[in-house]
Amino acid sequence: MGKGELRVGGITPLTTIDYPGELAAVIFCQGCPWHCRYCHNPELLPPRGEAAVPWEEALAFLRRRRGLLDAVVFSGGEPTLQVALADALKDVRALGFKVGLHSAGIYPRRLVALLPSVDWVGLDVKALAHRYPDITGVPGSGEPAWQSARLLIESGVPHEMRITVDPALTRPEEVRRIAARLQAMGAERVVEQPRRG
Repeated sequence: MGKGELRVGGITPLTTIDYPGELAAVIFCQGCPWHCRYCHNPELLPPRGEAAVPWEEALAFLRRRRGLLDAVVFSGGEPTLQVALADALKDVRALGFKVGLHSAGIYPRRLVALLPSVDWVGLDVKALAHRYPDITGVPGSGEPAWQSARLLIESGVPHEMRITVDPALTRPEEVRRIAARLQAMGAERVVEQPRRG
């Protein structure tokens, strides 16, 4: 993937829930091509945001947190949208942190290319493939998401498949079917997360 500066829409300095078992900071990457009806970070959808944090400033913050944090998680938005993510992952790993990635699996090939640079992935699984457009507003969005799930499972990279549960959009029976399918594919861990926002 290429050069350029990562567009950062915000930073959470400390979290215990975004990377299981680790004290982490979260770097929120700006931009997402989907418009999920329950998006809890709508300010991160545009390619450029009003609360931009220069990448060098984010790195300076992380340098000061060495010895205090275990990991850095790249979230969004959709981090894999940005070609600069590959270099950012290397920058963070060079500081000695574990690297986590939150993704919706929008770009399977990009995700696979990044996997050697990450230690853990939280992959959002929103629905069965044919139901994705009802949530994302994007035709055909389910196929790449489920392809990403398969490729992540096959990679052996530690991961968590997170099913977002919105009672207005996802019936309990569908949630059970999603979880069963992911487990049959060999998913390491499948969790349900309530919609936020």
